[in-house]
Amino acid sequence: MKKRKKSPRRKPAAKKGRKKSQSTMAAPSPVSAPIVTPALAEILGLAAQALQSGRAQEAFRLCGQVLQQNPGDSEALNLAGVAAFQTGDGGEAVSLLETAVAFRPDFADSHNNLGNVLKALGDTTAAEASYRRAVAADPENGDAEFNLGIVLEAGGRFIDAEASYRRCIALTPGAAPAHFNLGNVLKALGRLNEAEAAYNRALEIDPGHAEALNNLGAVNMELGRQADAIHAYRKAIGINPDFAEAHYNLGVALQETGEQDAAIASYRRTLECDPGHAGAEINIGYACKEMGRLGDAEDAYIRAIKMAPDYDKVRTNLGDLYLQQGNPDAAVRVCDDYLKDHPGNISMLAFKAIALEEKGNREEVRKLYNFDRLLRPVHQTSPDGFDDMANFNRALGDHVLGHPSLIAQPASHATRSGRHSGELLAEPKGPVAVLEGMIMAAADDYRQAVPQDPAHPWPVKRPERLGLSVWGVAMDRQGHQVAHIHPSAWLSGVYYPKIPDVIIADDPAHAGWIEFGRAPEDFHTTKEPEVRLIRPEEGLMVLFPSYFYHRTVPFESDEVRISIAFDVLELD
Repeated sequence: MKKRKKSPRRKPAAKKGRKKSQSTMAAPSPVSAPIVTPALAEILGLAAQALQSGRAQEAFRLCGQVLQQNPGDSEALNLAGVAAFQTGDGGEAVSLLETAVAFRPDFADSHNNLGNVLKALGDTTAAEASYRRAVAADPENGDAEFNLGIVLEAGGRFIDAEASYRRCIALTPGAAPAHFNLGNVLKALGRLNEAEAAYNRALEIDPGHAEALNNLGAVNMELGRQADAIHAYRKAIGINPDFAEAHYNLGVALQETGEQDAAIASYRRTLECDPGHAGAEINIGYACKEMGRLGDAEDAYIRAIKMAPDYDKVRTNLGDLYLQQGNPDAAVRVCDDYLKDHPGNISMLAFKAIALEEKGNREEVRKLYNFDRLLRPVHQTSPDGFDDMANFNRALGDHVLGHPSLIAQPASHATRSGRHSGELLAEPKGPVAVLEGMIMAAADDYRQAVPQDPAHPWPVKRPERLGLSVWGVAMDRQGHQVAHIHPSAWLSGVYYPKIPDVIIADDPAHAGWIEFGRAPEDFHTTKEPEVRLIRPEEGLMVLFPSYFYHRTVPFESDEVRISIAFDVLELD
């Protein structure tokens, strides 16, 4: 039940607040090429020095002197734009930089600076266009390529960002930030071994890169190498003793290895560095609960709620504490209080079913877990471009098994004795592009078949705009998935391209089947729930609300069991 925060990524500081103001410098009219006299060149040199020394207002004033005589001086307009931004006037900065590139369309540095200003002002689409113009004007401009990667990464376009960072590295192999950011996008894509190599390269160039050490620790945790992760986090803290996330991640690693007291000390150090870090308080509570200090655990959870009232994880932890104390009524109240202000919250709906079961209110549980209405198995038909379902499923299975992100059971995932991929919608999609269309069509059919219901807390929250995330799971002998939910999604599902012959219909043990309705083992439950089991079949797609706890029953076979899971996401 612990929530591990994602490792932070380095973000350049930027002033915000685009001011809509008229330029304090005269808007230049079309002129011939500016005449740069030695005196004006000297003034521009002084302006550049002032800007590099942090004296932005002085730089702005000096550029104004040049522009009074040469309104079309693109160098002066460029420097003045940067200076205006540094003084907090984003609107003036955009105006000056746009004027600079209007006079000189091939001015790569000015396009790059304009992109920086637009990005800081929140206009990432325009920023991307400016960076692309900078790269087009100067294909060897590593700064512009790096900045383009940043906006692509921020927009979730990790494959495109990877390409930009790799081009930047080709231009400037010694740029540690580019290797670091490349590691971040590779980690996001699930290509953990490649991410590890990128972080290590960043550290070869810059051994004092604390963020790279922190993120290297996160990769080691995913790969199950807790000792290496602890070492990396401690090195990051040695470089930056006030690095809150490194202290927090060290606490998580220590807690995973059973060192509860040491973990609590790391979380307390996190709070010294960042007093509002709710995750640290939550994990202090979890550690205290594991040690039987239930009163201390409750106090920590309540402090975390005050820090982050909207954070659902702390409410479920508090509710489980009440279950541990034998007070399911209090656990249900935690759910209801939160759901009043956060209707349809996936994590809380899932926990409410557990609390109601412990309370003995099975009828209410059945309303939440309305398997007949909300759990929908759908047999797919052969898509265009494939002779039959067997060929389609074989192509999907080969794509999953050959995917560069497929690794053995990442620690943060539910898979056991198996392999798990990263995002399968990253290019090249291969046959997943066809499956993507099938999933979205099935999700739309689901929305039509399960209309909004004001009496039910989930269908009433039906979103109108949907996104999608898809990943693959390849299970080997004794492969299974522990009970889990998908808290960031609205609707979830799974498609089966390859099922071993041992997974059969008349198996009383249901080996390899998917089961719905059973709580994870780390919750304090005492009652056997009603569950629903579905036998996987090749070509079967199963859709279900994302708050349905589900697991895979372990199986024995020399054949691999391949499934492709997906989340249908609510878009703003």
